[in-house]
Order: sequence, then C-alpha cells, then structure tokens
Amino acid sequence: MRAPFELPPSPLGPRGRLWVGYSGGLDSTVLLDLLHAAGAPVRAVHVHHGLQSSADDWVRHCRRFCRARGIPLRVLHVSPARRHEQGPEAAAREARYDALRKLLREGDVLATAHHRDDQAETVLMRALRGTGIAGLGAMCHEEPLGTGLLWRPLLDRPRDQLRQHARRQGLEWIEDPHNATPRYTRAFLRQRVWPVLDEHFPAATAQLARLAAHARDTGSLLADIAAEDAGRCAQGQALRVSALLALSPQRRRNLLYHRWCALGLLPPPASWYAELERSVLRARADATPLLACGGGEARRYRDGLFLMRSLPPPSGHVLRWPRGRTVELPDGCGRVCVARRPPAGSTVGFAGGGERIRLDESGPARLLTRLCQQAGMPPWLRERMPLLWHDGELLAAGGRWQAPAARRLGLQMRWEHTLPEPSN
Repeated sequence: MRAPFELPPSPLGPRGRLWVGYSGGLDSTVLLDLLHAAGAPVRAVHVHHGLQSSADDWVRHCRRFCRARGIPLRVLHVSPARRHEQGPEAAAREARYDALRKLLREGDVLATAHHRDDQAETVLMRALRGTGIAGLGAMCHEEPLGTGLLWRPLLDRPRDQLRQHARRQGLEWIEDPHNATPRYTRAFLRQRVWPVLDEHFPAATAQLARLAAHARDTGSLLADIAAEDAGRCAQGQALRVSALLALSPQRRRNLLYHRWCALGLLPPPASWYAELERSVLRARADATPLLACGGGEARRYRDGLFLMRSLPPPSGHVLRWPRGRTVELPDGCGRVCVARRPPAGSTVGFAGGGERIRLDESGPARLLTRLCQQAGMPPWLRERMPLLWHDGELLAAGGRWQAPAARRLGLQMRWEHTLPEPSN
C-alpha cells in the first residue's frame, strides 16, 4: 500500500498534455511516480545535454523506468553554448528550457520537480549576486512557458520528504556526478554552505523559502508599477528615451527589468543598468548604440529604446528567386512575397551600402540609405531589408520602395517579418 503524498490539483485543461521533466534523478523520479500513481495521463520528457560521458546511460535508465510503467518518454537533444556569461549551469538551463518551450503546445503543462530546498538555494544564490526583489522571488508554483504552463507541484516540500518517499516505494534513480563537484555553484552550496547553515540556523531552508514568497508579493506590486510606467513611456515596440529619463531612477530600472524579462531573458546584472544609462540612454541623439547582455540587446534609434532578443549578424546571402511567389529569408529576416513572379534570373539580396533605386521614370536614382533615414528606418532593419534585383537594376526594397519597372510588372513586393521597428 502506498503512503499518502498529496500533490496540489493539476492546472491541466481538457485539451492539454501533461509532461514531466524527467532527468532520472531522485526529485524527478519521485514526481513522475506520484503523478503516474495518481492516474494522471502523464508523459515524460528527458533532455540530453551531451555534457557528460554517462548521458546515454541516463537515457537508457529513463527508458527502462518509463517502459516498466507504460509512460511515454520523449528525449530531446540539445547543445548548450560552450561559453556563457553566467557559466555552464546557466548555459545548460537556457538550452534545456528553449527545447522544452518548443515542445509545449497551447494548453500543455510541464511539471518539474523543484522543491523547497531548491527554492532556498535559488534565493541564496541570487542574494549573493545582488539581485533585486523580483530575483529574490525565485520560483513560483506556476508560470507561462512558451504557449504552455510550467508547474512546480513539489515547491513546498523539503528534499528529505522526497527521499523518504523514494525509499519507501523502492524507486531507483541516478545520482548526478555534478552534485559531487564543488566547482558547480549549487553543489558547492550543498556540500560546504548548507551544513554550516543547518547547524546554526536549522530553519534556514524554510525561512529562505518564506522570504521568496514575501518577495513575490512585493514583485507583483512592482509589476503593476512597471505596467503603469510603460503606459507613459511605450510607443509601439519602443520605450521613449525622453519619457524614461523623466522617471525616477528606481522606476526606470523597474520598468527596464520587467520589459527585459518579458522577452524570456534572465534578469540582467546590476552593472547593466548603469552601463545602459551611460552608453545608450544618454548617448547623442543621432547615435545608434547597442548594448548586449545574456542573449538580448538594447538598441537605441532616435528617441526610441528597443529591447530585443539578440539578432543574428546581417546576412550576405544572395538568393535566386524560385518558381513561386514567396522567398523565405535566412537568419530570422522573415520572407518576401510578390503579387506576380519576377522575371527569370531575379535575385534577392541585402544592403551592403551605396545602393540606389529609381522611384520614377524621369527622376534620378535615389540613395537607398538616405531614403531609409528619411523614413525613420533603424539600422538593424536597413541591414536586413530584402532587395529585389534583375539585370543589375534594383526593382524593389522591402515593401516600401519600388522602381517603375517593378510597378509595370505588377510585383507589389511585401516584406513580412517580426523584427522590432518604430511605430508610424
């Protein structure tokens, strides 16, 4: 007979799938066992990082465990970045959650086995890095993940309770060798710091988890303030620099924090805000500065500050126009559509500087760079704007400018993309 171990109600809706992030370790083994025993229609997902020689052994263990219980298992292979500003743990986490985000469909729920000790470790690590209130809030029980939902049903349970359950049920799990390697931050805390804290402050884990709950309450108030300030500062996809500088430093930083994290990026370090103000917000009005941080970029154009995920370098590709009326562009530049197929031999390329386009039959060819400046097109759009060429003549640039020859051919070129741009 199973010992009772109640989980909170699942947030799964009628059409979604319930996934469990299953590494094969103690915590995720317990969670998968509990949900399966409760009769939930659970599926397991294992992320293979390829960072250890034993990674394939973990996959085999997970397959055996799931096969014995009739649980479907999906294995995702990822390649974490070799270099990451916040170390290998952050690189692996980023790659893992990117893969899981893509896995989830609308209505899906991903359950992870984070528990109270994980929460306390996260609070302590973030406090030591000088995080703000939102960072101290650490993990919450539920949060969006892509088009699905991330659910942490064990967040209020101590690690010891999970271990007791696993032993009681005779569960088998894998011990991650990283947990015995002090060069990893969490392993260092568990081996060197927590024993001392537990000796002098027996309730440290519970109290740090309670601190996270208080910080989340405060964080929700700060989110409300950020939304209020965004209403004053936002102009389309940008924040008006003049309006940002009119805010108090505290409210400005709070708004920037929330807009940055809304992109799915990790909170920037404290030094980033000072550098952003110095080199971006207070730059010359005609400058176009860029400040990168942890997979994101802050770019300024005129009075607009644009926060975005990092863009790939501008493409130097030249593409031959295919048989149809659409060309998919490389490097996240979207696609080009036309009403009528261009003449055979037409190509699509990108601006390299110095291109000219004739806008009417009798007028001179106009410098494309000057047209972009007059139209208020920021540099990152100019560099990625598709150009349609035929026999050495520039027929069309993006969806804005067409030569008389393009109009005679009825091309009506359209550029569809999701790149950040100023509102008109």
